[in-house]
Amino acid sequence: MTIEPPAPGEPRRPHGPRDPGDAWVVAPTGERYWGRFGAAGLLAMNPDQGVLLQHRVSWSHFGDTWGLPGGALHEGESACDAALREAAEEAGVPRGAIRPRLLSVLDLGYWSYTTLVGDVVVPFEPAISDPESRELAWVSVDDVTRHPLHPGFAGSWERLRGLMPVRPAIVVDAANVVGSVPDGWWRDRAGATGRLLRRVSALASEGVPAEALALPEHTWFPEWVVVVEGEARAVVDAEGVDVVRAEASGDDAIVVQARRLVDAGRSVTVVTSDRGLAARATDAGAAVRGTRWLHDLLS
Repeated sequence: MTIEPPAPGEPRRPHGPRDPGDAWVVAPTGERYWGRFGAAGLLAMNPDQGVLLQHRVSWSHFGDTWGLPGGALHEGESACDAALREAAEEAGVPRGAIRPRLLSVLDLGYWSYTTLVGDVVVPFEPAISDPESRELAWVSVDDVTRHPLHPGFAGSWERLRGLMPVRPAIVVDAANVVGSVPDGWWRDRAGATGRLLRRVSALASEGVPAEALALPEHTWFPEWVVVVEGEARAVVDAEGVDVVRAEASGDDAIVVQARRLVDAGRSVTVVTSDRGLAARATDAGAAVRGTRWLHDLLS
C-alpha cells in the first residue's frame, strides 16, 4: 500500500514500498498530478445508501475535501483494477462487492484520471484502512454537492451523475450468432456455443466501447444475457454472462429476457440477424444489432 505525498509544506507521512507509478507528473503549466501512469478512483453506487465518498486528511493533496477512494495506477495495471485495488486499500471495499458499469476517462495527454462507476452487488460498510482517509460515508446523490469536494471530482460530478440512470444490457441470440459463421458448428452445437460464451466472457471483463452502444463516455460494462436452445443447452456457464437455457422456443425466451430488462430500466440491445425476432425485440422496447456487430466486437 502506498500513501499519496503530503501537500507542499506539510510533513511527510510514512508509506510502504513504492511502485514506479507512485510519482508526480508535472503539467506544462506547472500543475502537479499524482500517478506516473495516471490515476483511478471508484464511484461506488448503492441504491439504498447513495455513493461512497472519502473525506481526505488535511495533509493530503487538496486535503479536507471529499472525493473518491483512488490513487495512482501501478506499472502495467489497468485502470479498472487500480480503482478496485485502491478502494480496497483506502475504504475496505471487499473483492467482488462491485460490478463495473462504466469507465469515464479524463485524458490530458500527459496524465489521465479514470473513474470506475460501479454498482454495489454485495452490501458492505466501508472501513478506514490507511492514513489518507479522515472519514468514509455513504452520501445521497442529492447531498454530494453539500460537501466541500475535491476540485477534480467537483468538475466531473454533474456529468457522472447524469450517467447514473444509464444501465446497458445485451441479449444474445446464441443460435443465430453461432450459425452465422461456417466453422463446422453443426457438428458440435454445444462446443461452438461454448466457444462463443468464452469470447463473450472475455469481452464482458474488458468492456464495450461507448460508440458501439451509441452511449457517451468511454467504456461500458453491459449486463450480458446469452440465450441458448436445443443441444446447446448443455454448454458450461461462463463468468460475467447470464446463460439462459430456453425450455422451448429460443426466440420466445429472448423476447422474455428483453422485456424483463426493459421493464427493469435497462437500455437493451438484442443481437440477432433474424428479421422476425428483430421485429419482436423492437416491439419489446429493445434496440437490435446484427450478428456482424457482435463478431466485430469479439474480434
